[in-house]
Amino acid sequence: MAPPLELVCPAGNPAALRAAVDAGADVVYAGFADETNARNFPGLNFSRAEMADGIAYAHEHGCGVFIAVNTYPEAGNPGPWQRAVDDAAGLGVDAIILADIGLLDYAKRSHPGLRRHLSVQASASNPEAIRFYHRAFGVKRVVLPRVLTISEIADLNANIPVETEVFAFGGMCVMAEGRCSLSSYVTGQSPNTDGVCSPASHVRYEKRGGELVSCLGDFTLNVFSEGEAAGYPTLCKGRFVAGERASYLFEEPSSLNVLGILPELAAAGVRALKIEGRQRGRAYVSRVVSTFRRAVDAAARGDTVGDTVPTSELDDMTEGRRDTAGAYEKSWR
Repeated sequence: MAPPLELVCPAGNPAALRAAVDAGADVVYAGFADETNARNFPGLNFSRAEMADGIAYAHEHGCGVFIAVNTYPEAGNPGPWQRAVDDAAGLGVDAIILADIGLLDYAKRSHPGLRRHLSVQASASNPEAIRFYHRAFGVKRVVLPRVLTISEIADLNANIPVETEVFAFGGMCVMAEGRCSLSSYVTGQSPNTDGVCSPASHVRYEKRGGELVSCLGDFTLNVFSEGEAAGYPTLCKGRFVAGERASYLFEEPSSLNVLGILPELAAAGVRALKIEGRQRGRAYVSRVVSTFRRAVDAAARGDTVGDTVPTSELDDMTEGRRDTAGAYEKSWR
C-alpha cells in the first residue's frame, strides 16, 4: 500500500513556519533572506539564526524542513549559493531543493549525506531528464512543473526511480518554471537569478475614477472595476487590449486547488503535495494547511474527501476568488 501523501507547506518567515507546523504540516520549506531562493521578497525568509530556531521547532514537533536554494548563481559569483548549501547542511535540514546543475554537483561532492531534491525551477518533466539528475547528482525527489496532466504524471512515475512532488494549492504559474523571463523585460530583474517574479518594488496600484489600475514598472497590466477582485500584477495574468477587446491572453488570475482530485494524484504515484505561498501571512498558511491536513487524512482513510472537506472551502483564499485544477485535468498532448 502506498504511503499517505506528504504535505509540504510554505514558511516565508518564522511566524508562518510555526503556523504551518501547528496546523499539521509534514514538512515545511523555507529559504534564506537573499537571492538564493525563488521567493526573494522584502521582509520574507530567514536569517541563519532564525532558520536554526525554525528547524529546532519543527523537529520538536515531528515536522521536517526543506531549504530552497533554487535560483541560479551569477556567472563568476557562486559564493552566496555555495554558502547557502553549506549552511543548510550545517543546520541539519532534512533536504535541500536545488535547480542549478553546478550547485547540485557542489552539494553532492561537499555534503554527500545531504538529501537533494530537484526544484521545479529545473523544469524537469520527462523520464530521461529526471533519470539523469538521479544518476548524476543522486536526486531523491523531483518537484514537477504545473504543466503536466495526471495521466502524464502516472506515466512519469512508472519510469523514474525517484519520488515526485506536485503543486496542490496557491499561485498558478502558467509558464514552464525556470524558463520564464517575462517579468525581467519589464523590471530588469530575472526571477531565475534574483529570486522574484514581479518584484514588489516595481508594483504600483493607482485609483483612477472608480477603477483600480495595477502596474508593473511603467506598464499597465490590468484595470479593475469597483468591487472586482484584483490579483497581484504579473505579466502572464495581465488583461490586455487586442482587437479593441480586453482579455486575458495567457491566463486569468486564479489559484490552483487539487482538493477534488487527491485520490487521482495518489493513484498516479505522487508522493507529496506542495502548497505554494511563502509570500503569504500566517493566517493564510494556517487556514490552508489545516484544510489540506484534514483532506489528506480523509483520503488516506479511504473516505470521500468531499464529504470531509468541500472543494469550495478555500474559495475565499484564492486569487481573484477563482480556482482551477490547472493542467492536471487537461486533455492536451
